[in-house]
Amino acid sequence: MIAADTSTWIALFGGETGGDVELLDRALADRQVVLPPPVLAELLSDPRLPAEVAEALVQLPLLEPTAGYWERAGRLRARVLAHRRKARLGDALIAQSCLDHGVALITRDRDFRAFTEAAGLDLAAPRG
Repeated sequence: MIAADTSTWIALFGGETGGDVELLDRALADRQVVLPPPVLAELLSDPRLPAEVAEALVQLPLLEPTAGYWERAGRLRARVLAHRRKARLGDALIAQSCLDHGVALITRDRDFRAFTEAAGLDLAAPRG
């Protein structure tokens, strides 16, 4: 299983190319995609999102929060901020969801590297 950040989903929906989009496309074809809840919320927040896309997104499995999730996410964000790195709350929640479930994250957002350094978040690297 693999998760994708909002940035990669938006690129996919926009017809952009890149290793992250190709990796997400392959994972979708193989039915290996799971969604961190903050990503689902971000994507569904777009008022221009076509209804059929929204319906397909809500059918994907979610990385449900586990006991202690909110505390772990807050502490993870604090670790990143302590190193004077950017750590948006949404990014911390996405990273913690992936960490809790041992799932790699596909993203084009370089800010997630700070979560790799702080806690070992596995960022999926496209082949080639």
